[in-house]
Amino acid sequence: MGQHLIPGNPPVAVTLRRSARARRLSLRVSGLDGTVTLTLPRGVSEAEALGFARSRADWLRRTLAAQPDRVDIAPGAALPVEGEMRRIVAGTGRQVRLDADEIRVPGPAETLAPRLRAWLRARARDRLAAASDIHAARLGLGYARLTLRDTRSRWGSCSARGGLSYSWRLILAPPGVLDYVAAHEVAHLAQMNHSPAFWAVVARLLPDYDAPRAWLRREGAGLHRYRFD
Repeated sequence: MGQHLIPGNPPVAVTLRRSARARRLSLRVSGLDGTVTLTLPRGVSEAEALGFARSRADWLRRTLAAQPDRVDIAPGAALPVEGEMRRIVAGTGRQVRLDADEIRVPGPAETLAPRLRAWLRARARDRLAAASDIHAARLGLGYARLTLRDTRSRWGSCSARGGLSYSWRLILAPPGVLDYVAAHEVAHLAQMNHSPAFWAVVARLLPDYDAPRAWLRREGAGLHRYRFD
């Protein structure tokens, strides 16, 4: 249905989406990237839907203004690695180097962001594979494969065939948060649901999972503010 602008200061871009399952008009602001989606149920015209969105323009602007600012990855920017903030600086040699307060990235400035992203993905794979192996061994189960994505809707998933998938951005979070997501997805190897039996498996693997789970709900959206493109 396309994108429309709600006029004002500033104008707000709204993406219209029709859904046969929707029972009423709904307006949603993504906590991950600020996308505004207006969902229309069957029988509601675009004009009526846009009128609904315009009536909530002040709320939309307040909500968008409260979201974390975008951080473009470049020399001088600060980036969390395993929960600790580091300043990005130009490095020498051939390898990215992690110091107590800095990330040193060699090479020309135009390759800094993709090079740092590749390094973070590799580090995320190592940490997530190690955590998944430990939790799977505790259950006496195996998984088929491990893949990394930059998903915005979920931090991890487990397929019916035993494939584990994770967001590489978990490497930006504190280690306990990454470990919780690994425990959560590995628990699905035993319980492919979110029943009390599933949460009992998570608690068996990680008894203190409440704290990292709460961190992810509270702070997780902010991990998507770091832009490598």
